Amino acid sequence: MYNTTAAPMAKYSNHVQTGKEVNKVYQTSDLSIFKTLNGNRDVIQSHLKRLAKSMKENKLFSPIIVNQNMEVIDGQHRLMASKINNTSIEYIIVENYGLKEVQVLNANSKNWNSDDYMNGYCDLQNNEYIKYRQFKEKYGFGHSECQALLSDQISASLQSIFNSGEFKIKDYKKAIDMAERIIMVAEFYSGYKRRSFVFALMNLFNNDNFEFTQFIQKLKIQPTALVDCTTTVGYLLLIEDIYNYRSRTKVSLRY
Repeated sequence: MYNTTAAPMAKYSNHVQTGKEVNKVYQTSDLSIFKTLNGNRDVIQSHLKRLAKSMKENKLFSPIIVNQNMEVIDGQHRLMASKINNTSIEYIIVENYGLKEVQVLNANSKNWNSDDYMNGYCDLQNNEYIKYRQFKEKYGFGHSECQALLSDQISASLQSIFNSGEFKIKDYKKAIDMAERIIMVAEFYSGYKRRSFVFALMNLFNNDNFEFTQFIQKLKIQPTALVDCTTTVGYLLLIEDIYNYRSRTKVSLRY
């Protein structure tokens, strides 16, 4: 039995209640009864400090949502701010809510970013996401680049698949091989982690006319030739020019 008391319902003398009661609002000063939902995103400290200050100055009625296990579904920042301010909090219990509902509730407010989804699924012990995070931390590419490298495809749908928890690594060894080769270009080009450049090299790694070792040799001859391009196609055209430098037989790399 939880140490709670029902929050008093406001009285409206001229208002007729036409709806039905769905979920009761409770109030408690025992904040230790609440638990962190496994997989939920981390508390943002800068946001927490601002919220705690605001709640101290202006106490607003805004209950948090928890499930039957007292795991916080919505309002973990409000809960932490209440702990800082040593104040009570209102809450609503909704049964069978979990991580999916957390994501939905946040979809139209402060959106989860890719780090939030990654860390959430890692907390749930999803091995695909654990390996994904290890790969990302080791090589330092952005999420779009990591998703492409690890799935061995360039697709606009990868982000939504990643967010849904259904992301799968196609060939981890190949992804590492591609990442290692891309990093070898860092000696000649500081923008080697740019999305369009990574996508261009991914295309070339699957092109039978492209030899990566020859490309590196041509870069040694022209160490400043690689410059920023706005598109993947732009990089492919530039790399083709670099690749064919001083070559009698020209090869096409753009397709």
